[in-house]
Amino acid sequence: MKSLDWIVRLEWAVVAVAAIVFYGATGVSWWLFALLILAPDLSMVFYLAGPRLGAIAYNALHTLLVPVLLLLAGHLAGSAVGSAIALIWIAHIAIDRALGYGLKLSTGFQDTHLGAIGRKRETFSP
Repeated sequence: MKSLDWIVRLEWAVVAVAAIVFYGATGVSWWLFALLILAPDLSMVFYLAGPRLGAIAYNALHTLLVPVLLLLAGHLAGSAVGSAIALIWIAHIAIDRALGYGLKLSTGFQDTHLGAIGRKRETFSP
């Protein structure tokens, strides 16, 4: 792996840690965190309908736009639960990126904007 890849992964790991620390500051139960940390991955079920629909659904739940807006709305409304859900979602995305999982291409689950994952990794280039 190139040194630049490690820097980007480290940045995402820092974002994940920050989201988890800020989650702790919300005072919301850690049970909610445990319950929801993998919830965005439920979007993978859409791959049963094909790689195009699967990629659309997966990417919709693995981009930062909505959770950051939810975090802002939760903060402005004084909603600890809203902020907590947004931070869980952000932590999930950041952990995925730190592990090298990117947004999906319509060619298949293993093809991401960061390159291929799994067995196909050596042969795929975005």
